[in-house]
Amino acid sequence: MARDIIYVHDLRVETIIGIFEWERRAKQLVSLDLEMAVDIRRAAASDAIEDTLDYKAVAKTVIRFVEESRFQLVETLAERVAALVMERFQVPWLRVRVNKPGAIRGARDVGVVIERGAAS
Repeated sequence: MARDIIYVHDLRVETIIGIFEWERRAKQLVSLDLEMAVDIRRAAASDAIEDTLDYKAVAKTVIRFVEESRFQLVETLAERVAALVMERFQVPWLRVRVNKPGAIRGARDVGVVIERGAAS
């Protein structure tokens, strides 16, 4: 199997996230990067969206999920996003990066990167 990657970078979504009471009162911005393993050869040959992973559909699904979520930890958010994308879009492997800009004074961003599934 080919190891091609379809990606969505810097998907910005507002959500309730954090462990402190003040973080639970208002939505905060998180940024997500998704890298998803997909064999693109069939789509490249047919030039048809039906033969590939529709990254717009992935993004809309993730946005809706994250907007409605109320997790305390970015680790939980990353795990749930990974599970959602793998299940709904039959992605065998992915890397998810969740960034919470401004979470630590002096740092541009902070977050977590996870990889799930079987690498080919």
